[in-house]
Amino acid sequence: QVQLVESGGGLVQAGGSLRLSCAASARTFSRYAMGWFRQAPGKQREFVAAIRGGAGTTYYADSMKGRFTISRDNAKNTVYLQMNSLKPEDTAVYNCAAKDGWIMSQSQAAQEGVYDYWGQGTQVTVSS
Repeated sequence: QVQLVESGGGLVQAGGSLRLSCAASARTFSRYAMGWFRQAPGKQREFVAAIRGGAGTTYYADSMKGRFTISRDNAKNTVYLQMNSLKPEDTAVYNCAAKDGWIMSQSQAAQEGVYDYWGQGTQVTVSS
C-alpha cells in the first residue's frame, strides 16, 4: 500500500505561481510512475501531467505545456508540480497518483484507471 500526501496548494492571483508536492510512502519510489490530475467544481477530473520512474520521461496535457512542469526527487520520495502563469481556470483540487510500473505513452498517462494509488488532493484557487 502506498500513501500519497499532497501539499502546496493555496490562493494565488492570476499570473502567479505555485509548486505542489506529493510525498509518497513507497519503499521503492523510483519504480512508480507518478501523475497529477485536477478536478474543478462541476467538472470531470482531467489529466495534468505524469512522469515515469527512474530517468523520468514526462507527459503533459496540451493545455498545460509551457506553464506546468512535473519533476521528481526519488531520494525524497516526492513528485512536484511547478505551476506558472496561473489562470482562474486552473482553480481545482489537484490530486497526485501513483502507478506501480511503467507508463508507455501519453494516452496511457492520461487514463485515471492505470493508476493504483491516489492522494486526497490539495486545493488551488486562482483569483482574477
